[in-house]
Amino acid sequence: MKRLLAVLVLGVLFTSCNEEKTAYVDTTKLIKEYKEMEEVQADFTSKSDSVRAQLDSAARAFQQEVQAYQSEMNSLSQSQRQEKEQELMRKQQMLQQQQQMQGGQLREQSDAVIDSIVTKVKNYVKDYGEENNYTYIFGSNESANIMYAKDGKDLTEEILEKLNAEYSGE
Repeated sequence: MKRLLAVLVLGVLFTSCNEEKTAYVDTTKLIKEYKEMEEVQADFTSKSDSVRAQLDSAARAFQQEVQAYQSEMNSLSQSQRQEKEQELMRKQQMLQQQQQMQGGQLREQSDAVIDSIVTKVKNYVKDYGEENNYTYIFGSNESANIMYAKDGKDLTEEILEKLNAEYSGE
């Protein structure tokens, strides 16, 4: 019995001396409100709008060509109509391919930049944890990984401020 009591006392002393420091961050908010991410999103929105404007212009030109064909098709021979329709179909296919290609390229570029920002934020949180002697810093998001935490355990604002200050060069 004394031996069991001694083991329990030593266990309590050992665990109390070895206190683990934990906290969490709201990863969704951290990524969303990080200034670099805001700038990247604004940049890609601008690029997307520009690509959309170019494609819309090409689509309008194609539509005008179709309307011109429809207005003159009765005056064309059967072979001329078939030739013009095939030409219009080729142009339509090229326009669709161009839309898919440019949209895909923009998505790929956006995904690559966003992935690098997410990695940067993760590394920042890791470094912050090491510098401030945290055993764990958990990530919380809209899936509610953290169901409850004591007040003062949310590091989101503190890390966000420091991350944005570092990005701004402050």
